[in-house]
Amino acid sequence: MRVAAALQAKGGDEFAKPGNIIEVKFVKGESLSLTASRLLALMILTAGGDAWEDRPHRMRKADIRRGHKGNERITDMLQELHRTLFAIDDRSWRGKKATTLFSLISRSREETEEDGGEAGWIEWEFTPDARQLIQASETYAVLNRQAVLGFRSNYALKLYEIGALRLHRRQATWKGDMAALRAALGIPPDVYADFAQLRRKVLEKAKAEIDQLAHFRVDWKETRKGRAVTEIEFRFEPKGPPEVLDTVEELDRHSAGRKERRSGKVEAIVPSDNTRAPQPPAEISDGKVLDKAFPSGSLQYGHDELLVIGRQYGGGWDVDLIANGFRDHMGARLVKLRGAKLTAAWKGFCEGWFNRRGRP
Repeated sequence: MRVAAALQAKGGDEFAKPGNIIEVKFVKGESLSLTASRLLALMILTAGGDAWEDRPHRMRKADIRRGHKGNERITDMLQELHRTLFAIDDRSWRGKKATTLFSLISRSREETEEDGGEAGWIEWEFTPDARQLIQASETYAVLNRQAVLGFRSNYALKLYEIGALRLHRRQATWKGDMAALRAALGIPPDVYADFAQLRRKVLEKAKAEIDQLAHFRVDWKETRKGRAVTEIEFRFEPKGPPEVLDTVEELDRHSAGRKERRSGKVEAIVPSDNTRAPQPPAEISDGKVLDKAFPSGSLQYGHDELLVIGRQYGGGWDVDLIANGFRDHMGARLVKLRGAKLTAAWKGFCEGWFNRRGRP
């Protein structure tokens, strides 16, 4: 909750989702739709560090609709959140193993009367069980709002959350049998019974979207017993600076044509010599504008924003040592980086440095 509050105060597209909520299981045969999953993510983003408190939270409908003129979809999403049951492993009053079933949302209120150009608000409260899970969570995933809203597969969004949760662990992996895989991604038991179909319809599509929109890549290894796949292990790896820049640019683009760009079917438009490429906007973070090039000297003096990122994501390595590696890796491209692209590239390189070398 401290991380969620800090990210909320900082502003921007990043927000924290509690690990306990990400790892909660769907009741057999149930799962959230893509639109309901997005709404839940926006609710957690909006509640921020106050999500564990017993009080209502509010959000504008306009922040949910994303260009859709009607509000009927919001009503459907709220109703879906109310009726979907989740499960956690628990203990009974006798100390025996038990399963607790609960909903995430206890009550919601949606304005149905529009006031002039005002599109209205929704109000909701998390259930006591959900608030307890949120408050007790010692792990969290840092998600990107644009990425969450950009996914077109619910399974891709779920795998993205799992990957973001495990990315900074000593072993950035998730491993489980087929029953665990279906429970984690919310795949109904009667859908994609053949693993080859599940691989093609779920895993390969999820990987393609994550590799395009997330700040990390995903791959997996299959374990077989005879001809049957009995276990699967996902591996998550931070992207390097060039790939991070491509991801930032893709998230800034309109979603139209995203699938074609992913498959390489869209031709690139090369500007003429007398056409100046637009400069990326400067990123404002904690009141500082990152509109300067990456410094050539030490980051210890006058570069607090870059220094904080290096310390947070570099795994304890000397920040100036990582900076020297960053300069060597980027070469001539480094002088062109500004704003959000510079921040994303530097953060991605620090994550990759720690991921490859471990702690000093």
